[in-house]
Amino acid sequence: MSKNSGKLKHSTPLRHQAEERIREGDHPQAPHSWSTGVEALTLLHDLASAPASAGDALKLLHELQVYQVELDLQYEQMELSQRELAKELHRYTELYKFAPVAYFIVDREGKIIEANLAAGQLLGVHRDDLIGKRVNSLLKPESHPALSGLWKRLRHDGFRETCEVQADSGGHGLRPLRVIANVSPDGQSFLLALIDQAQS
Repeated sequence: MSKNSGKLKHSTPLRHQAEERIREGDHPQAPHSWSTGVEALTLLHDLASAPASAGDALKLLHELQVYQVELDLQYEQMELSQRELAKELHRYTELYKFAPVAYFIVDREGKIIEANLAAGQLLGVHRDDLIGKRVNSLLKPESHPALSGLWKRLRHDGFRETCEVQADSGGHGLRPLRVIANVSPDGQSFLLALIDQAQS
């Protein structure tokens, strides 16, 4: 047997699990159907045909079986991980979308990338209509300097920043808002929450 075949025998938990499945006969073919190549089958046939190498053929066949089951197990684990990730993504998307606080993701120039339902309700605008707008376009002009200062501090320091602003509440006077913002983990955008001061 070659050095490579020795590596195939390296003991791992996955290999133990694969060998256990083979012993129990519990290794159905996975949907992806890993197949043994023609060259490998030819080599097995040649080895099995010669009495001196028949033992090596059996060992190699066993290694191929174990390797195939290991691949099937890895595929199962990958599919399980993908399903779990999809569930987690859905859960966090729902948390963001239906959170009771107005949340935004904005680029480093203050343009809205994403907004949740509460953001649209707070500002009296459909959530989809917020995308692409600059945050300062939703506020009274008197609030622009405070917001510009917040953007500047975030770009410089990257820490949590706050400021007080005002929005037009649609004929009912001014609505005082508290802005709480932070830099996203990747540093490419800002995470922003608007708190209605009139209700806090």
